[in-house]
Order: sequence, then structure tokens, then C-alpha cells
Amino acid sequence: MTTLAAFGAQSMTAPLREVLVKRPGPAFGRAFDEPAHGFLHPVDLVVAQREHDLFVKLLAGLGPTVHELGVESDSPDLVYQFDPLLVSDRGAIPLRAGKPGRRGEELVVEGWVNARGIPTLGRIEPRGTVEGGDTFWLRPDLLCIGRTLRTNEAGARQLATLVGGDVRIFDLPYWRGPAELIHLLSVISPVADDLAVVYLPLLPVGLWQLLGELGIRLIPVPDGEFPTLGCNVLAVRPGVVILAEGNPATAAALASAGCEIHTYPATEIGLNGSGGPTCLTRPLWRQTEP
Repeated sequence: MTTLAAFGAQSMTAPLREVLVKRPGPAFGRAFDEPAHGFLHPVDLVVAQREHDLFVKLLAGLGPTVHELGVESDSPDLVYQFDPLLVSDRGAIPLRAGKPGRRGEELVVEGWVNARGIPTLGRIEPRGTVEGGDTFWLRPDLLCIGRTLRTNEAGARQLATLVGGDVRIFDLPYWRGPAELIHLLSVISPVADDLAVVYLPLLPVGLWQLLGELGIRLIPVPDGEFPTLGCNVLAVRPGVVILAEGNPATAAALASAGCEIHTYPATEIGLNGSGGPTCLTRPLWRQTEP
């Protein structure tokens, strides 16, 4: 078992060096059988695995070392590795999902990272809930948290205390409720220090104001590409991004802003389970220092 060279991912855009993924397995294949999982149609597991393999090949080809979790659980959502746990510069923070069926995923991921040299800094305790999709680093010393149907006030406050420093909490709208849940990262994806992809109709006003104050340029996602994960963009390094196929307007806007765009098929692993390229990854180390 190899210890990671380094850890810490207090950025969404710094060069991604080490990242964890989970290949779809039997639980993912059965996801539609339980309505609470929220999948849109029966899963074609062969297609899901093929899409995931293509995603991993693309990601690894852009430079990061990609680690496979290699553990199966009863939760199909374990494929969406961004949600169960954060990796700060001081250690891992296992979260506590607002979606009851996802609780326990954080223990699986915590065991993996602990075994590879990342200590546990602290954890979210009941009755707090936080999901990783409601968190992002706007700067290495500035964490944004969304208060949503999955991340509550108690969880947000606990996470703010564990992280320390400058933490901003923003309310997300109810939108269409649990059936079409939105995370904070459903409506914003930083892709460079001064550039972010956003879905303006659902972007919290306070966050919009903060982005303006920091001089961050915005690439608006059109209404037609919000359901196809156009706002979920993974930056492998500043301006080099991965986007789900089927979002041509967003891709063109990114290209016009000077970005290098890579796409992958995302029907089963993306649209069916409502998870984009950021959701599929747990950054373990982003190199914020040269």
C-alpha cells in the first residue's frame, strides 16, 4: 500500500495531483430499484462502467494520479466521491450526508485515506449534515458552504469550525424540492482563479456579490444546459477542464474564455444519477505551491 506523496485540496483549480474515484459496481447497477436513490431510469451497468472507464482514462491522461477506491457498499452514490469527505491541508473531514441512504459512505472513504497517510482532522456529528457538493474553495483560505436540503445550519457551523479561517455560508433555494435537489456545486464551478461557470438563476445573491468583489469573471450556463450538467465542470488545472458531453454552448463559452475543454459521455454515470465530473472525484492533493 502506497502512502500519498502529499495531501491537501483547498482549491478547486490548482493542479490536481492525486484523486480518488469509485468505479460503478453492483450497487450502482441496482440503483433504480430503490426510488429514494433518485435515479431516472434502470441503470445499464455495462454502459456506466464503460463511461466511467473513459472518464478515468481522460482524467489520468491530463496528469493526475487516479486512485480507485476498490470497495463496494450498498450505496450506489458512493460513485460520487466528492460528497462523503473533504481533504483539507491538515487532514480529512468525514462528512455526514443529508441523504440518509448515503450515511456510512464517509467511513469507507475515511478508512482508505487514513491507510494512505491522511489523518482525520475531525468529523461532522449529529445532528449536523453536510454533503461535499455543498462546499467549494474559492481561495485556499476561503471556503464556501451552501445551506441546502442536504446541508443544514448545524453541519455548516461544525465544518466552519473544523476548517477555521474565512468561511462563508450561502442559502440555496428550495427549487423543485428533494426530487430535483440542487447542491451549491450545481450552480457554480470555479475553473481558474478569476473564472467560474455559473447558473445565474439559482446562484445565491451573496455569492454573486462576493464573486464580483473578488474580480471573478462569470460564464453563464444557458437554461437548456443546466439539466445536462453544464454547470458541473472539473478543473484539472487552471483553464483545463472536463465537461460532460452534450453542453455545446457552455463548451463554446469556456473556449472563448481561453479554456482547454475535454468531454466524456455521461448518460448513465452522469444524467441518470445526476452527477457530473466534479461529483465523480475526491481530490486528495491539489498543488497550490510550486
